[in-house]
Amino acid sequence: MSVVNLNVERTSIFAGGKSFGEVGQYQLIEGTVDFDVDPSDPVNALVTDIHLGVESKDGKVSFSSDFAILKPLELDRGCRGIVFDVVNRGRKTVLGSFNSADPTTDPGGSIDPGNGFLMRNGYTIVWCGWQYDVPIQQGLMGMKAPEAIDKNQRLVGDILCQFQTNEPTNHFLLADRVHTPHPPVDMEDPKAKLTVRNHPNSPAEEIDRADFSFVRIDDDWYDSGATHVYKESGFEPGLIYQLVYETEGSPIVGLGFLAVRDIVSFLKHGLEEDGNPCADGLDYALAFGSSQSGRFLREMIYLGFNEDEAGLIALDGIIAHVAGGMRGEFNLRFGQPSKDVCFIIPELFPFTELQQSDPRTGKTDALLSRLEKRRMVPKIMFTNTSAEYWRGDAALIHTNLEDLTDAPEHPSVRRYLFSGTQHGSGVFPQIDFREGDGVKGQIAFNMIDYAPLHRAALVNLDRWVLGEADPPPSCHPSFAYGTAIESKSILEKFKLLPGVNVPTKTTMAMRLDYGPDTHLGRTTQLPAIEGEVYPALVSDIDDNFNEIAGIRLPDIDVPLATSTGWNLRHYSIGNPGLYIGITGGLAGWTMPFSATKMLRQSKKDPRLSIEERYQSREEYVSLVEDAARLLVDKRYLIEEDVDRISESAAFKFKFLTN
Repeated sequence: MSVVNLNVERTSIFAGGKSFGEVGQYQLIEGTVDFDVDPSDPVNALVTDIHLGVESKDGKVSFSSDFAILKPLELDRGCRGIVFDVVNRGRKTVLGSFNSADPTTDPGGSIDPGNGFLMRNGYTIVWCGWQYDVPIQQGLMGMKAPEAIDKNQRLVGDILCQFQTNEPTNHFLLADRVHTPHPPVDMEDPKAKLTVRNHPNSPAEEIDRADFSFVRIDDDWYDSGATHVYKESGFEPGLIYQLVYETEGSPIVGLGFLAVRDIVSFLKHGLEEDGNPCADGLDYALAFGSSQSGRFLREMIYLGFNEDEAGLIALDGIIAHVAGGMRGEFNLRFGQPSKDVCFIIPELFPFTELQQSDPRTGKTDALLSRLEKRRMVPKIMFTNTSAEYWRGDAALIHTNLEDLTDAPEHPSVRRYLFSGTQHGSGVFPQIDFREGDGVKGQIAFNMIDYAPLHRAALVNLDRWVLGEADPPPSCHPSFAYGTAIESKSILEKFKLLPGVNVPTKTTMAMRLDYGPDTHLGRTTQLPAIEGEVYPALVSDIDDNFNEIAGIRLPDIDVPLATSTGWNLRHYSIGNPGLYIGITGGLAGWTMPFSATKMLRQSKKDPRLSIEERYQSREEYVSLVEDAARLLVDKRYLIEEDVDRISESAAFKFKFLTN
């Protein structure tokens, strides 16, 4: 096995010794894990530049990652299953996604474990750093990867950064967000190119080289070279800037796939004498990745990294959440794993798990082709919100590009749309400003909490992997049922709502040509040559302006409001004609119905008021409970969430009618 040492640094009782049902107490184990991988092994061969890694005496490439394991104190009382959390930019996510815990917290000490769902069900929860450029910050989990060295020289090549600000500034860090920057080889590089545009599907305008420069700005976590691009006249809020320049030094990004694969295999198969704290206690592993991490999982299965060096399967089940049709720079020379925009990420195609052809480029490929050949296909659920559809790429995972029909589905795959939701779960009462990134919407943000759908999906995936029951059928926009519609046509309908502005141009994923070596993990054409766009498809909407297709929570099926997966930038943060989140953090909106008929008529709102729909709060809550129980019957919800949903509905009704 490639895990050579599990360095345990801290062991503690989780949540102050709280007991979780019949499983009992949990133990948290934290530390670092050392890996040695064989660059000549075929199961590792697709890691870009692995042959340029610094090899040890036995010819192995060495690297290390942060890890954490949250397991039942008495492991034999658990379910013998792993939930592996593919950390998002170093942050742990599963307690927020499945336990409805505070997503800003870290699982340790006296941290609130939320409703305890994962622990009550006996899972061992595992985290392992896989991203090399995570900033050094307490609570974040990263990977220390070797650089690719060619003939004793560091690699030199072009890199592309994309920037967008929500407030005036005259400098940007040379990285995606706040990750480790990539300094230029030459601060006076005459070939450096900076462009600007107001929409990702609009032409870019080049900024004169004399108007920007590379500068050094002191930071605690970086101590050499230029770290920022500077423009004296400032960068305008909301506009999209792209910078191409030459940098030096390329860590072997794709080792992150091997870190995930091999720590899971070690915990499933490793012996106690090898330092495995879960020896003989785990049989199967389910992975969850959200947003960036969901894209990571799509790339992982496309490249076939689910078979370890012993020929054993690592992940038995996968939920790739809010990834849409995207993958990312997870195995790219000079790759920035945090970059998340389908208008700049190379190699989007193929989108579907079974073979598809692109009529424009002539390419033919399938997401699962490599895993199929090795018979290492896990059970997979692709779950998305409305936001990824409105971004322009999510529908591509179930679309035949040749004739715009529904693409066939692999027997080990399900695809679900969470109707009327945004990229991250909503909160109620609503907010219209995100403190984390300074984003404000023209309409208050989407309020739908879709955590109940996550919990049901995990239960279904678990039973599927164990061979107990197939999951419920896929549920998403469909050509066959007439619910898959071009996004631009739906916007025409939204114009009927008072107070709603719609963009003049929708966003559509593009065919991008990054040069002939993209399949080798190298982008030699920067910026990319922009080709034809892909179709942008979303669900059609009903008379309430809510989505018809997908899994409709009671928020949509028995509504008090219209909820969407798109929202325009507020005028105060610039570029108000553009969707929020084109450079990260996709957002939707919720617009409640008027409380009374009189108020509705005064607004000229075509949607019936709450008063016209429901005679009382009791009637409304009863209808919500009926809708929730119908979802339980279909297994899109679990029984324990019915009461939570009903209680939330009662609160929302009272709040919105008062």
